Amino acid sequence: LNKPAGYLTAADDPRQKTVMDLIPARYRRFGVMPVGRLDKDTEGLLLLTNDGELTYKLTHPKHDVEKTYIAKLYGVPDEGALQKFRRGVVIDGRKTKPAKIQILEREKDGRFCTAEIVIHEGRNRQVRKMCESIKHPVAQLQRVATGELTLGDLPKGKYRHLTEKEIRYLKRL
Repeated sequence: LNKPAGYLTAADDPRQKTVMDLIPARYRRFGVMPVGRLDKDTEGLLLLTNDGELTYKLTHPKHDVEKTYIAKLYGVPDEGALQKFRRGVVIDGRKTKPAKIQILEREKDGRFCTAEIVIHEGRNRQVRKMCESIKHPVAQLQRVATGELTLGDLPKGKYRHLTEKEIRYLKRL
């Protein structure tokens, strides 16, 4: 699913739109649920499954599945801030695992930059908190990959079934 901003990553919430509102009701009868979370303001790749073991393999940090994001950040981090981010930063009283960050583009006026960020954990609002810790908060955030699974050109709010190749990859985890 390409989750648009404004949708809650939850199976059900009587007060808000959830990602389950974006898929046909028949999938709910099969117990399909979101794998992990994307906060309400974050867009992008969200896997849905009824396989609890697969969910565990994709979300538990010990399995080391990379999650790749494209982030629009306020300002442009200097090399010191980037190195701090890469070594891991303390959020919510615990240090994160080392992460990758690469500046892809800088706006001419320096007000924003676009960065590719790769993490191995999935803590609550982790990418946003890590960016805040280096004094470059997130303006926009999109997850573009989980492991070898990529969002590609799937339109926002739409879903697709996994390919046989993607299913084989998931079974190898």
